[in-house]
Amino acid sequence: MTSGFQVLSLTDEAADYIRTLMDGSDADPLGVRVSIKSGGCAGMEYELDLVSEARQGDDVVENRGVKVFVDPAATLYLLGTEMGFETTKFRSGFTFKNPNEVSACGCGESVELQPADLSKFAQKN
Repeated sequence: MTSGFQVLSLTDEAADYIRTLMDGSDADPLGVRVSIKSGGCAGMEYELDLVSEARQGDDVVENRGVKVFVDPAATLYLLGTEMGFETTKFRSGFTFKNPNEVSACGCGESVELQPADLSKFAQKN
């Protein structure tokens, strides 16, 4: 399902890396799925998987030539998020600039999120 607004956006680097993941897969994926799971010291973690088929209720974001399938349980936590990809001297991985983030753990592996305020989101968009 595609909503009337885009749940999240991608940087060029994130889109490029998603294409690299898809090209390197034997499964011929459609894109990646972003979901939220319980875990880590701050309480929640972002989870990404390659997608071979859409699930009922997924929000499908088509941005910069790739598809991101957002788990419906994660949508309110991801509204307004920019998904990036960065490589540093010691680490490489996806990044999330999420306006719904309340706090993050020191190691950067988990976050505390609150559901988006839909009235504020509607006013901005």
